[in-house]
Amino acid sequence: MAEVAGSNPAEPIFFFDLGAGIVSDDEEGKQEKLPTDEELPTSADGDEERKEEQSGDYVVEVPGGIICYSRGPDGKLSSHEFSTEELIPDEGEALSDEDLRTGERVKSVDLDTLIAIRDILEVDKEPIHVPDFNGAGIEKPHAIPASADVKLHFSQSDLQRFVEHRKAGLAIKSLDWITRASTALWESTGGEVSQTSMTALRTFTLAKYSSVTSHSKVLGFAAGFLRFLAKTKMEPRYASFEAYLEMPKAVKERKSITSRIVTKGDIENVLRHIKQAEKNRTLNAQRSAQYSAFVIFGAFTGQRSMSTIANLTVGQFREALQREKPVLHVESSQDKIRMEHYVPLHPQVVSAIEAILGDRKDEDRMFGYNSFQMWMKRHPVPMSRFKGHFELSDLRKFAEQQGDIIEWEHSNRAYVLTHGVSGVDWTHYKHPLPDSVYDVYVKYWADVSFKTDLQAVGPAHIEIA
Repeated sequence: MAEVAGSNPAEPIFFFDLGAGIVSDDEEGKQEKLPTDEELPTSADGDEERKEEQSGDYVVEVPGGIICYSRGPDGKLSSHEFSTEELIPDEGEALSDEDLRTGERVKSVDLDTLIAIRDILEVDKEPIHVPDFNGAGIEKPHAIPASADVKLHFSQSDLQRFVEHRKAGLAIKSLDWITRASTALWESTGGEVSQTSMTALRTFTLAKYSSVTSHSKVLGFAAGFLRFLAKTKMEPRYASFEAYLEMPKAVKERKSITSRIVTKGDIENVLRHIKQAEKNRTLNAQRSAQYSAFVIFGAFTGQRSMSTIANLTVGQFREALQREKPVLHVESSQDKIRMEHYVPLHPQVVSAIEAILGDRKDEDRMFGYNSFQMWMKRHPVPMSRFKGHFELSDLRKFAEQQGDIIEWEHSNRAYVLTHGVSGVDWTHYKHPLPDSVYDVYVKYWADVSFKTDLQAVGPAHIEIA
């Protein structure tokens, strides 16, 4: 900027004069005067400009040209497409003032807005909201419902990439449902995403599976795949078909408590059936002791049969029995919720475990889970409080229900069973020590024991009070 004549460079002078001249760095010798009060635009002029902008055109660049969208006096949108050749003026032809003003009103439109405008023009869906491009506080438009005649596609490689992405890091038991859901998705759609194919997948799933959980797994997988396609293919319309995969709004049956009531008599009846099978020589003594120890340990500790009991080793029990207060250390990999914890061993459990330890190797599995499960299926034991047969998962139910009867302390019960331990008090504050876990447990369970004699072997009698 040019210096003011007569001023001291060390002491700059600040002034504001409507008649003062400004010298541009790019245009030497040329001066442009600031506007006076009379020349400044009034608020009325600003309103007129805003009204003019509101009625202006909106231009979207597309390959090979542009599409110009205009809103008429009736509020409806109309469009006109111009090719690249039409946009280039003839040689020597200058743009008019009107062309320049129109160019100043051109607005950039994002992809979601373009899709919204296109769907309105092509499908004529009046209820769809088109945002005000010029107004403040513009909200992002919601996903546009898919048209009945819109068809998108995907390949088996797209589906396989999503399956691999979903399977990463999952437990082996969870992989089966991913495979089932992906197979159902491909067989129902054949690689087509449309209202018809998504409805067919939903109908097939609801007909094939009776469980609400199964419905949620298959339909949830399909919905996740549509979102995956929308992001990887940069085509938001894939996600809009998720509306056809919603779970049915059925009235759920209210169940306040479980129907499977497992009593102390039921556990004793299972033990008697095992002993009777040994006496009848349909089960050898070693297997009989194994199965009895499984039942006694599961009933007293409430550990999960498949994820925990089936994976416990001989070495873990040997280490537990060497303690003054026998407590089994369950590793995080052996628990369903990955919670490392200590399990106190009841005196009757200690006796049953010592009977099957022998000289077995430390790395061997303590219990034969699979063989016992198959034996129970071939030799079903009826239950006393409901019409059904004993299952290995009933051992955990007994520990919970018997805990209510003996008023087992809540914190100790939650820790031993690893059930209901997701609160902040468990994640940040509580960490019971082995001896304390044993002392509290024995206080409530010491007087509980199971009879294993062979009396009253046979179908369980109904004891409904």
